[in-house]
Amino acid sequence: MHSYNRSFKVKIVFILFFVIAIFQASSILYAQPFKQEVAQFLKSDSIVMPPKGQIVFAGSSSFTKWKDVAMYFPGYPIINRGFGGATLVDLIYYVDDAIIQYQPSQVFIYCGENDMADVDTVSPATVLHRFKTLHGILLKKLPKATKIVFVSIKPSIARWHLEAKYLEANNLIKAYIDTQKNCQFLDVHTMMLDENKEVLKDIFIADKLHMNAKGYQIWQKQFVSFLKVPK
Repeated sequence: MHSYNRSFKVKIVFILFFVIAIFQASSILYAQPFKQEVAQFLKSDSIVMPPKGQIVFAGSSSFTKWKDVAMYFPGYPIINRGFGGATLVDLIYYVDDAIIQYQPSQVFIYCGENDMADVDTVSPATVLHRFKTLHGILLKKLPKATKIVFVSIKPSIARWHLEAKYLEANNLIKAYIDTQKNCQFLDVHTMMLDENKEVLKDIFIADKLHMNAKGYQIWQKQFVSFLKVPK
C-alpha cells in the first residue's frame, strides 16, 4: 500500500514538473520577440505616462515606421505602439503593455500580415481566429465605449505572392467585424492598387515592403474619417 502511494506521488510530481516545464518554455517562446521594443514603451511611460482615453495605434512595422504619424493627424492624441515584425500572436502576448494600460478611447490595429509571411502554413482562417482572440481580450479589458478599428492587411511588391491570402484574410475579418459593435474595418488595401488591380510601385521604400511618405498619405486619407477626437 505504501509502495503504491509512493509511486502515485512520484507520478504526480513528475506530471507537475512536466506541466511547469511546458509553461516556462511557452513563456520563453513568446517573451523574447520584441521584448526590448516593448521595454522601451514601458520606459517612456515611466517618465511620462500618456493620459487615458487617447488613440492607440498597435501592431507591426507599418505602424512602427510611421514615426511622424502625429504630423498626419494634427489635433488627434495618438500613441504609436507598433513594434517590429509583430504577428497577432505577439500582439496578444503584449496586449496589456501595448494597448490595455492606456485605456484608449479608440484602438487602430495593423497586424496579420506577418502571420502568413513568417509561416507558410498559417492560413487566412488562422489569422481570423487570432484576431477574434485579440478582439475578445480587448472587449473584456477595455471600456465598452472603446472603438476598435482593424486596418486591412496591405499589399506590397515584396509580398505580392501572398496577395490572394491577404485578400481572403481581409474578407474573413471584415465579415466578422460586420457582426460586432464598436468595431470597424478600415480598407487601405484597395487604395494601394492601380486600375489593373496591381500594387502601386511608387509607394514603397527600397525593401519594397514598407511604405514611403506617398504610401502613408494614402493611409492618411483613409484613416481620417475613422479617427474620433476623444471627449
